[in-house]
Amino acid sequence: MTADVFNAANLQRLTHALSSHIQDNAEYGFEGADYRRYIKGRGKGPKQPLVVVGYDTRFMSENFARLVSDTLASHAIVVRQSNAEAPVPAVACAVVDTGAVGGVTITASEGPSHLNGLKWTPFWGGPAIPEITDDIELRMPAPSSQLGKASPRGFGVTSALVDQEDLREGYFSRLGSIIDGKTIRKAKLRVGTDPLFGSTRTYLRPFMEAQGAEALGIHENRDVLFGGKAPYTGPDSLAELSRFVVKNKLNIGLACDSDGDRFGIIDETGSWVSPNEILALVVEHLVKNRGMKGRVCRNVFTSHFVDAVARTHGLEVRETPVGFKFIGELMRSGLYLLGGEESGGLSIGGHVPDKDGMLACALMTEMLAFEKKPLSKIRQELHKKFGEFNTVKTSVSSRDMDLAGLMEELSVKPPLDLAGFSVWRIDQTDGFKFILRDGSWLGLHPSGTEPVVRIYAEATSKPKLDKLVEEGKKILQGKK
Repeated sequence: MTADVFNAANLQRLTHALSSHIQDNAEYGFEGADYRRYIKGRGKGPKQPLVVVGYDTRFMSENFARLVSDTLASHAIVVRQSNAEAPVPAVACAVVDTGAVGGVTITASEGPSHLNGLKWTPFWGGPAIPEITDDIELRMPAPSSQLGKASPRGFGVTSALVDQEDLREGYFSRLGSIIDGKTIRKAKLRVGTDPLFGSTRTYLRPFMEAQGAEALGIHENRDVLFGGKAPYTGPDSLAELSRFVVKNKLNIGLACDSDGDRFGIIDETGSWVSPNEILALVVEHLVKNRGMKGRVCRNVFTSHFVDAVARTHGLEVRETPVGFKFIGELMRSGLYLLGGEESGGLSIGGHVPDKDGMLACALMTEMLAFEKKPLSKIRQELHKKFGEFNTVKTSVSSRDMDLAGLMEELSVKPPLDLAGFSVWRIDQTDGFKFILRDGSWLGLHPSGTEPVVRIYAEATSKPKLDKLVEEGKKILQGKK
């Protein structure tokens, strides 16, 4: 949200609503064994619900986090606030490890520097499901309410209800229990790390060093403008990391977005590796080198490359709507080896059911240590085994569209051919996905946060991919 919306008064209103939600929902199990154990550890402290609070490196994020902590404390809620910026996965791990009812992170994820927001992580350590966010929204006090106009007094980090703690130790311990640091250490890998001025700036390089890699970092200072770029992990934002990897002859480049939940990978040649390809590589690595099994889940517009790899190993693949909250719900079952999405989100079984950019970075480094080959060579071998999966994602403005009418028309009268190829199947899990017989497909998905329609496509060749994108634009223009 922009500054005219994300301000102290509105943040207090939202935190009051969140506090009401916490206190009125027995589903959180405030008297559960984990929570009682936490309270016992605090001595004779109050037996109120506990919330973990973290924040990213955006302008005033730490002040907003303090305001959230103050407001929660004013509702007799115990707060464990990070004493420095902390990525979303670290907050999620702290929530699970302390038996907290949930966690708040002040962040706008990979959004531009002028935006900020609040993310709520429920007690299971994954994204909040719609039933929870809807309930919180319904509890929001009116803008005219006095609740959002004055800061609570007598509470905060000086109160017995609020502690300031370093979340790194617990997060490093949980992540280190998943990663094979011994194999990484033996491989003597040299890695480049780029936190993009974000909340992993004191996490990413230190963790890789703790696993035995020689790590060189860039963009580790705090810059609330993120170097003038949006802090996302696409190829444009990682151009400097790409040059850094080549110049220093590093084995791999590793990056996270501003709140640490998405990853970016650069191979030793300086080439950006798409998240679609990373998901396929990680599945192959976990099964082949780690001997792990389980189901795989991805959103409907993620590449079928991961399906090809998974099914070769006899693993079931499940599709979900767009949004990691749907993947997280499946990961909570304990039946899934990996959950991922094309936008750079990944988690694996045994970890928190939310996307974790540092986990993805560590797994890719671990894969190099096992394979003892350059990443570009591993990529070539995987494509030789499973074929080419060319993918693209682009956006078209929907401001001048009758979007509801277009979606209704596609439901009634969908195209039967695309670029001269017959449509074999139409998937309406979330938007429209037109699948051709050779496995190529075109996806159309109205954004839930911006006035755009996303066009996704996948094909076995670049020319066919381009044709599918053009067909998608024609559909949105009413010319198809």
